Amino acid sequence: MRRFSRKSHGAVADINITPLLDLAWVLLVIFIITTTAMVQGIELKLPDSTPHETDMETTTRTISVTRNGATFLDEAPVQIPQLEQILRDLKQAMGGKLPIVLRGDAGVEYRHVVAVLDVLQRIPIEDLAIATKPLPEGQ
Repeated sequence: MRRFSRKSHGAVADINITPLLDLAWVLLVIFIITTTAMVQGIELKLPDSTPHETDMETTTRTISVTRNGATFLDEAPVQIPQLEQILRDLKQAMGGKLPIVLRGDAGVEYRHVVAVLDVLQRIPIEDLAIATKPLPEGQ
């Protein structure tokens, strides 16, 4: 009768993690693509202005005011009274620095944009950009 060594018949302890890493990279790319697409989610017709580009951080929040006066924080609808508390909480969570882009439709009543600007002034938000589109050539 022949005896076998326990060492030669042990379980294989190697795990191939290459497919897991590939999956992680794919999920990361999908996450990056979808989050950058969400920033421009609310359809607005921006007012015209002279060209001036500003680089914004990736943590920038967007407040959009539609033609009918509806206000959105990123893509979530929000009421003006709620907006102040939400922005205060976000500013505190981000260590006191909260960059904001304000996007107002070209046909919105001025009072809706002023209401948002009042909220931003009370918080206070120092890093504010107002989104516009460039004037057509020759104007």
